[in-house]
Amino acid sequence: MDFKFLADTVRNLILNTVKEWDIIYTENKPARLFSRSLFLPLATLASISTFLGAFLFTNTELTNVYSLIAGIRYFATMTIVVYGTALAMREIMKTFGYGNDTGTAFKIVSASLVPLLLCQILSQLFESFIFVNILAFFGFYILYTGIERMLSPTDSDRIKMMIAVPMVFFILFILTGRIVSQITDKFYFSIFS
Repeated sequence: MDFKFLADTVRNLILNTVKEWDIIYTENKPARLFSRSLFLPLATLASISTFLGAFLFTNTELTNVYSLIAGIRYFATMTIVVYGTALAMREIMKTFGYGNDTGTAFKIVSASLVPLLLCQILSQLFESFIFVNILAFFGFYILYTGIERMLSPTDSDRIKMMIAVPMVFFILFILTGRIVSQITDKFYFSIFS
């Protein structure tokens, strides 16, 4: 894991989005770097935050194992949703004639989720800070700029992608969250209660 890449990318995506997308485009670093050094560390921190929030503040009637399962559930859900959204974006790009590059799609999706994951680190730990998640909407600007810089689409294609990609993300998030919750809840209540 490249901590310098993580810190620089997060800081620059939030403070100077356009310049950071230009750097991402020109340096053409592999999607694996974005996975291992950007998305997975942030998702892991958010999962640890979910575990600690459930352990310290939420589940007073359930055993501590449920807190661990909550953290694992969050990590599994976010991982499935992000990779699924990247695959869907690849298909959307292919449909509009912008190539079939999974790496580019993953870079755009994972970078766009940086504000959401940062907000989740705080709001999953302290439930009273749920209002912080409003700042995650900055991810739409990062997505818009990423699509513009990485793909150079026409205006109508950019708008279609700006509608399609978040829609896929939200649908996958809801469906995956429900399925993973049902599986983990059945597992917990069949073994630990």
